Formats: sequence, C-alpha cells, structure tokens
Amino acid sequence: MIVSRIASKFAELGAAGRKALVPYVTAGFPFADVTPELMHAMVTAGADVIELGVPFSDPMADGPVIQKAGEKALALGVGMSEVLAMVRSFRGQDSVTPVVLMGYANPVERYDLKHGKNGFVRDAAAAGVDGILIVDYPPEECEEFAAKLRASGIDLIFLLAPTSTDQRMQQVARMASGYVYYVSLKGVTGAGHLDTDAVEKMLPRIRAHVKIPVGVGFGIRDAATASAVGKSADAVIIGTRIIQLLEGQPRQQGITAVADFLRGIRSALDA
Repeated sequence: MIVSRIASKFAELGAAGRKALVPYVTAGFPFADVTPELMHAMVTAGADVIELGVPFSDPMADGPVIQKAGEKALALGVGMSEVLAMVRSFRGQDSVTPVVLMGYANPVERYDLKHGKNGFVRDAAAAGVDGILIVDYPPEECEEFAAKLRASGIDLIFLLAPTSTDQRMQQVARMASGYVYYVSLKGVTGAGHLDTDAVEKMLPRIRAHVKIPVGVGFGIRDAATASAVGKSADAVIIGTRIIQLLEGQPRQQGITAVADFLRGIRSALDA
C-alpha cells in the first residue's frame, strides 16, 4: 500500500504535537497564472496542506465570496486541465507539501469525457495531486472512484456536518482516507458565526467512528478562532478569509497579505 503524502504529513505533525494549517484558494483567482506562486508563499508562511478549489459554475456548498472567485477564474479560462497544470508547476519546486483538489462532480466527469475513461485519476496522479474532495459525491455512490484513487495513491476526502448521523459517519469512515473535513456550520462557506464549543463537543462523536485526522473548516477567520478550533481538531481549514485578502489586490500585495495572515494563524496554532 502506498502511504500518501497526506498521511505522512499528519503523522509528522502528530509526532511533533502540532496541528495542520490547511489554506484553501480558488485555482486561477485573482489572476490566471498566480496560483503556483501563491501556493509556494503559503507553504513558506506555514501551510501544511493546500486545498485548491476547482472553479465550477454552480458550487452549491460555497458562499458568495468563493462563488465570485470561481466565476472570475472561469472567466479567465481556468478549468480542470489548467488546475492540473498548476499542480504540476508547483511540484517542480515542492515535492512534499500535500495538495488536495476540492470541487464538484461535473468538472471531473467532463474531464473523463474529454480525456478518456479514468483520465482524471491518471492525470491527477501524474500531476502530483494527493487528495480529492468532491462535495457532491456521497460515500455510497463512489466506491469505484475511491478504489481507483487509492490504487493511484490519492486520498478521497469526505465532508461531515453538524447534522451528520452516526450511520453517515460510519459510511464516511469506511471510505475516507487522508483526513475528514468537518463543516462546522449549517450553511455555505464563509457563513455565520463559529461556535467553537459546539465543534469541541462534536469531534469526540466523529472520532468514535473516524480513525483518520479530522480537519475543521467554514467560519474560521482569525487567529483566535483558529487557536480555539485547533485545541480539538487535527487541522484548521481556512478559505473565505484568504479569498477576501486576495480580492481586488495587485498581484504581489495579495500574495504578501495572505502570507502575513497565515503566519499569524501558524503562530497561534503553535502557541
């Protein structure tokens, strides 16, 4: 069995008693060619795993900030082929940081229609992708896809929510690898106020079923929240706030703003 870069990273962090910092950015936002440079800057600032959003026209789990970023990236001509090219470019200088593609079924299935059966899994593995999170693939419908990914050394990551039943947690536990992403709010990305006490209560329930690391995202916007969530979670996932820092900024200023922000989060998590 191939040990994934994600599993290795979490094992290394666990041994050091540290929490994973997982920033999310929409690939191709705000400039079509900025993403590999931004990814390197995030790693330098303390990111452990990078989630790369695949732009899609109908992203049902994403709030207005990430939706707008996806629309801009699509308008700049960024689709799945371009996203895989960005990962390949990033891998030219970084062979260790895990990269997870986060998105929806449609771009994956369209890629296979264009590039042949199993084209997506083949090309994602060749590009250096470590994990896939498909929001609209429930565990009971993607056994075959999970098996193909596993055979290529790619983890399939699933979402759990405050409304998830024990049965759903068991299904996810059976299929998931890498880590599980706990959506801490009922709603879309960037919504509402995060109740860190509720997160703390939910994680033991998830861990009764799920034996791999649990990351928490949706609603983490600052060092204080990240630190509170990091007390019980294995990873802290931040997306909307990073997109807001990039929005409307000149290229270099945007990269610097994100790196400075992540350095602050990293310090809070390590404190």
